[in-house]
Amino acid sequence: MKFQGTDNYVATADLMLSVNAAIALQRPLLVKGEPGTGKTMLAEEVAQSLGLPLLQWHIKSTTKAQQGLYEYDAVNRLRDSQLNTADSAARVQDIRNYIVQGVLWQAFTADAPVALLIDEIDKADIEFPNDLLREIDRMEFYCYETRELIKAKHRPLVFITSNNEKELPDAFLRRCFFHYIKFPEPDTMKRIVEVHFPGLKDELLTAAMKTFYDIRGLPGLKKKPSTSELIDWLKLLMAEDIPPAALHSADSKVAVPPLVGALLKNEQDTTLFEKLVFMNQRNR
Repeated sequence: MKFQGTDNYVATADLMLSVNAAIALQRPLLVKGEPGTGKTMLAEEVAQSLGLPLLQWHIKSTTKAQQGLYEYDAVNRLRDSQLNTADSAARVQDIRNYIVQGVLWQAFTADAPVALLIDEIDKADIEFPNDLLREIDRMEFYCYETRELIKAKHRPLVFITSNNEKELPDAFLRRCFFHYIKFPEPDTMKRIVEVHFPGLKDELLTAAMKTFYDIRGLPGLKKKPSTSELIDWLKLLMAEDIPPAALHSADSKVAVPPLVGALLKNEQDTTLFEKLVFMNQRNR
């Protein structure tokens, strides 16, 4: 298996190299980067490119590592035991009827190799990565309720994404191959935009890109606009038929672009930008 990019995802040479290194080492690929830089989409596109089914585990602040393995539904078993029917009695006798398989169990027992995405692992508490060390490393875990060892039939291709909100434990990092997705340079960004809008006029693209990178370069921004927000903004500009001239002033001074709410997502950044525009206008 070798990833060489897809028509729907612009992968840089170093990113493709990292994906293939993780495949060769049979290690999880830990991908970090700003929100909106395509970390989740990478797993989807690699799985599709390699012809692998993709199992996804989206992590929340309340997610526990055990949920990725399995959960024992004791409530349903108790309810069935109180029904006093032949079917419920037979069902209660087999505890396997109340084991809910998590995505790791499904990935381990799949008849063919699969890809597994553990998305935004840094949302969970600090113990979450540590609780998965053995399972990620040895590709096995023990189900105490059924007294069986669940071993991976095939080692899944594991992608783990992080927005860098929390530091991950060293022991966990040692078991991964790491790649940081840098924010795209203008040339790479143009290729990304062309994937989404193949017929976009060069004049509009050039004006939009300049405004976008000017905003990202403002000092003091709480949240810089991401790639996905640029895509949303361009979609709105095209839908509203905004001319390129509306994206900048005649003398190239800073101006508030139309539909800026697609790029700036909090009042602090909007106020900061408006103050900068006001100061530039006074200095004309």
